[in-house]
Amino acid sequence: MSPVLGTVNRVLLGLAGLVLLVLGGSVLAVGLGVTPPSWWIHDGKRDVLLSEADQTRWRDEGWWWPTVIAVLAVSVLLALWWLSVQLRRRRLAEVLVDTGDGEGALLRGKALESVLASEAGALDGVERAHATLTGRRNAPEARVRLVLEPFAAPGEALRRLAGEALAHARGSAGLDRLPAEVQLRAVRHRAERVT
Repeated sequence: MSPVLGTVNRVLLGLAGLVLLVLGGSVLAVGLGVTPPSWWIHDGKRDVLLSEADQTRWRDEGWWWPTVIAVLAVSVLLALWWLSVQLRRRRLAEVLVDTGDGEGALLRGKALESVLASEAGALDGVERAHATLTGRRNAPEARVRLVLEPFAAPGEALRRLAGEALAHARGSAGLDRLPAEVQLRAVRHRAERVT
């Protein structure tokens, strides 16, 4: 999931949660005896959200029940789609390695991530490295985060990462290509007081 979609997802979840919390809390508060403002949707403990007249108002219309059922069905399908997106694995569990005999072998994604991160972390000027594999098992993609030392040249670190660590990972897994998204950050040191 891209950072933009992740942000949109969190904002929509937050708004939906806030609306449900406010509505549920207000219904509970009115039910416990709190006097609501005059513009609120119901007036007191004995008041209902939908009166009997509101509940039966459209019942005799031919379009009412098909519309209600269609809206509910679409809502359920959207909710199930959203849930499946949330539960989908973001990390690649395994990578398909071409063994040359037409069969192939499976390489654990965590093993390749670990080797890629340790090799990237050993590069000159890199303090820490973290690697994650995404995509499909026959077309993996790498996300690498490098924390650079203060003296490190970002261009050089990126060149060495592509030429060494990513090239070794691509070669060892027998991949034609291994696209990578790389985040570079400089390590932050606290200022020290000199006396």
